[in-house]
Amino acid sequence: MTRTLPNDAIDPVDRVISRLYRWAMAVPPGQYRNWALEQVGRVIPHDGALWGSGSRSTLKFHTVTLQNLPKDYPAALEATTALNPILPHLLEHFDVPADMSEMMADERFYDSEIYRRAFQPFGIERILSMSHIDRRSGIYSLVSLYRSDRSKPFTELEKDQHKRIAFHLFNAASHAYFLHLLKTQPERPLGAGAAVMDQHGNFHEAQPRFLEMLDERFPNRQPQQLPFKLPEPGQALAFQDLMVRCEPLNDLVLITIWPAGPLDRLTGREREIVYCVAQGLSFKQAAKKIGVAPSTVANHLYRVYRKLGVFSRTELASLVYPGSDTRN
Repeated sequence: MTRTLPNDAIDPVDRVISRLYRWAMAVPPGQYRNWALEQVGRVIPHDGALWGSGSRSTLKFHTVTLQNLPKDYPAALEATTALNPILPHLLEHFDVPADMSEMMADERFYDSEIYRRAFQPFGIERILSMSHIDRRSGIYSLVSLYRSDRSKPFTELEKDQHKRIAFHLFNAASHAYFLHLLKTQPERPLGAGAAVMDQHGNFHEAQPRFLEMLDERFPNRQPQQLPFKLPEPGQALAFQDLMVRCEPLNDLVLITIWPAGPLDRLTGREREIVYCVAQGLSFKQAAKKIGVAPSTVANHLYRVYRKLGVFSRTELASLVYPGSDTRN
């Protein structure tokens, strides 16, 4: 007989963390951060929240998610940066929860200018924040949880839970972002990594694989700076042993990098023909699929053989599908 485990057999924090990753594709990308904050609320009750991501160099958020707070709240917070005692602490102690009551005694806080200008107008009485920085990309993130009841301070257990969950909030959100994004983008080469940047060169999102390839090849690079010039949108260029592709993404750009392989030396049309031939299509079938004359396919394939140093379709197919048995 199967024994039913009690509901509390699983740590509630572990349950939330699991949901953050497992539900990544089930939640629409534009709603993921709000949904994720709701999951946090299952463990750490709160009445409002702010989740911001931006550049460490500018300390300005390019993405802000608010929960139960008006749109003008971030502006009020930014206008009082110089007065906010929790901010310097967050910038010096990443991945460590900060409670406003630990920065300023309650009696002083509730009589302070920062409280009257930035928090009281929005019904915020208790504040628990944590910051995180990816030092390889310079992406800075902050999650603040708020309570409207002064008599309900955040407990030590809740601070510990916030620390455990927040790290996964940042990583699961980036993971979900790329899962949805790459569904709509061209097929990526094996071993590729991607990042999203703005026109000023600031990272908005970056996959670990993207940053790992940069670190392996350019260990002394500056965070938030690419060690190569971006190709024009829609183009791909070689840089040392990497291929770099740049594609427009609304007012941002999607950058994909991957280790250069033999097929990267071919033109787009040549690769198109190679994939058709490697699939076993005849010249005539490939020509019909691509929309060119069979003689064009033959001429391109001749040049491909010379470029790649191969002498048969079997050798060509082994480059397209490495590791597969192309003899059968």
